[in-house]
Amino acid sequence: MSESTELRHRNQTKSSTRLTRKARKLDDRAARQAAAVKRPGPRGWFGRGRGESSIIQPVDEWRGTTVQVCGLFPFAVGSGTPMVGVPLGRHLFTNATVCADPISWFQIAKLISNPSVFVLGLPGLGKSTLVRRMALGLSGFGVQPLVLGDLKPDYVDLIDALGGQVISLGRGRGHINILDPGEAREAAEQLREAGYAKLAKQVLADAHGRRHTMVAALLTILRKQPPTDREESIIDRALKWLDEHHAGVPVLGDLLQVIQNGPPEVRAVALDRGDDARYKQITEDLEASLISLTSGGRLGETFAHPTDVPMRRDAPVVYDVSSIDDADQDLQAAILLACWSSGFGTVNVANALADAGLEPRRHYFVVLDELWRALRAGRGLVDRVDALTRLNRQRGVGMAMISHTMSDLLALPTEEDRMKAKGFVERAGMVVAGGLPGAEMPMLTSAVPLSRAEQELLGSWQDPPAWDAVSGREAEPPGRGKFIVKVGGRPGIPLRVELTDAELHINDTNKLWHDQSRTGRRGGELAAVTPLRAEAV
Repeated sequence: MSESTELRHRNQTKSSTRLTRKARKLDDRAARQAAAVKRPGPRGWFGRGRGESSIIQPVDEWRGTTVQVCGLFPFAVGSGTPMVGVPLGRHLFTNATVCADPISWFQIAKLISNPSVFVLGLPGLGKSTLVRRMALGLSGFGVQPLVLGDLKPDYVDLIDALGGQVISLGRGRGHINILDPGEAREAAEQLREAGYAKLAKQVLADAHGRRHTMVAALLTILRKQPPTDREESIIDRALKWLDEHHAGVPVLGDLLQVIQNGPPEVRAVALDRGDDARYKQITEDLEASLISLTSGGRLGETFAHPTDVPMRRDAPVVYDVSSIDDADQDLQAAILLACWSSGFGTVNVANALADAGLEPRRHYFVVLDELWRALRAGRGLVDRVDALTRLNRQRGVGMAMISHTMSDLLALPTEEDRMKAKGFVERAGMVVAGGLPGAEMPMLTSAVPLSRAEQELLGSWQDPPAWDAVSGREAEPPGRGKFIVKVGGRPGIPLRVELTDAELHINDTNKLWHDQSRTGRRGGELAAVTPLRAEAV
């Protein structure tokens, strides 16, 4: 074979090999295309003229229990929301039922380590309605709601509907005796008869400490500064003298009389050195303050008389203090402290009797609504709430604290109080947030981790309602009844609170706007205007 023939043969061989490889590639591609034709994509057959769908209709969904839908496996999926606790409403995105309350999530579900909830949101978006639903549901579980100072009032109708106790306090509306040990004496006697002398002693010591603390708190509010160490010792010894020598329940006037008379036990701690003139000089300021508390001074006579309505421990209770004007901050602070002292004193008695087996164990759901108003009302209230938030788990009580924004908590006069108030949110077992302005997000996220999507959702709920030209009134605000439940760093649960028809009459906080007819001028005559209809969340 010549050289030219051999070269021609090699080129033909190479060309044939290339054609063979190309044919194989074409065959493989055709095979892949054929396989692809047998498998349509998620939107249908891919390609021009093949009927691909640009919009997919969502599949129909039905909700049911695991017993009802167990036969539909694998087409059934879990709701993803807790089903333990009070049913609050429905999930905004999945429409699943959302159940939540601080006591059930702490005691049963073990989802939180502290039985407390902090609720934040702008006014009019349903914060109190959410907490009323929790209180109503918990009452059905056997937990007693305690509203220790209703400033609006928002809970009177609920407690009354539950057959509970409504105690009204204020100028000319009722009295609360801060020296009344409540049921502590009767409980101590029962404990002694049952052989629990040590527990009885603890109950009486707790009652004495509460009375001493309340007298010192009233003096602090009245004077704008706390009493001196010597005055505290005089008050302590005078209260013990009353317990030993006074028949019945003493009042502040009896305490004043003991200090004026100056028995030897009181003079000993006053360090009068046997000099009567020196004793009067030492007790002069204390005597003047007690006279102001008993003779209708700045705090009125609310604390100068026996308690009108003793608090019960076996029923829901609300202290209605709505008659006190917001400008009367000193009286607000004093009455709130007295209500808290009375309420937690009753809880302590109930726990002691339950420990001894003399009564069934009771749990309580304490509501501190409008917390920002209480914290600003006077010195000592921040420390009081701070102590409650740290000990509520040991006391066997759940707690709900409600405020508008983080700015309200951080507007306290001292940096120490501001840090304590921020700690209320940080220590809460669960935080429920409603509509909030964007300026609140940095402060809120410093206490509770919020994703960007959650922040945007909260911001969208704070918009005001729009005017509906068809109905001639404002449409419902976009954030009314909508909240996000946050527990630590877990994703929030967005929900909308839904009320039953039976709850509507106890959730109207605008009664003064609905119960009266308004009149207006039209054509020179007085024409009746239809009253506004109550809009419930």
